[in-house]
Amino acid sequence: MPPTIALVGGDEFRPHCQEMDTAILQAAGRQHPRVVILPTAAAHSGPQKAANDGVAHFHRLGANAEPLLILNQAQANDPNLVRRLALADLIYLTGGNPDHLLATLRNSRLLTAIIDAVAQGAILAGSSAGAMVLGTLMRRPPTGQWIDALGIAPGIAVLPHHENRDPAQIFPQLHPPLAAGLTILGIDAQTGLLGPPGHWQVVGYGQITAYRPAGWQTYRPGATITADP
Repeated sequence: MPPTIALVGGDEFRPHCQEMDTAILQAAGRQHPRVVILPTAAAHSGPQKAANDGVAHFHRLGANAEPLLILNQAQANDPNLVRRLALADLIYLTGGNPDHLLATLRNSRLLTAIIDAVAQGAILAGSSAGAMVLGTLMRRPPTGQWIDALGIAPGIAVLPHHENRDPAQIFPQLHPPLAAGLTILGIDAQTGLLGPPGHWQVVGYGQITAYRPAGWQTYRPGATITADP
């Protein structure tokens, strides 16, 4: 069974996220899914608040949510912390610093546990930085340098907080990864993509802009974005 991934454009746990996150919870297929909030990307910008906001948000939606404060590489390789991902129905990576998140996850016990949980049917969600690290490539802010990401959602790269962006200005910046065959997904805040990679459903408040070599196309909630143009 292909994995179910949710890519969110940012501003997670806000009121306009309720419909989107309800759809994510429904995809878990349980009445009261177990949600684990990982604020790793927010390690230097209020991780406890990020985790608490996520726990409160998902409790309101009927889930059993808990924080898991893994904030650095040592904690990401602590088996006593990592084992708390066992039996999670939804693992949620919050926004924050994508460089820190990528460095903390890469080659860690935590990443292995996440991949194992997804293979067992857990949904993996990432917002902003959390979504950026899941693609094949990631564009590093603020330099715009493209680097290898985790590839859990292959064939794509994510541009979060894409609301109020002009695709005509963004498109010329994307040619190296587009030429390599990637689809670049500009995701508005409080908006997401849900599904197996390559067959995404748009959920949430705003829209998605899919950039491909021939140009771009926008999609509203309810639309499906496939791997093909």
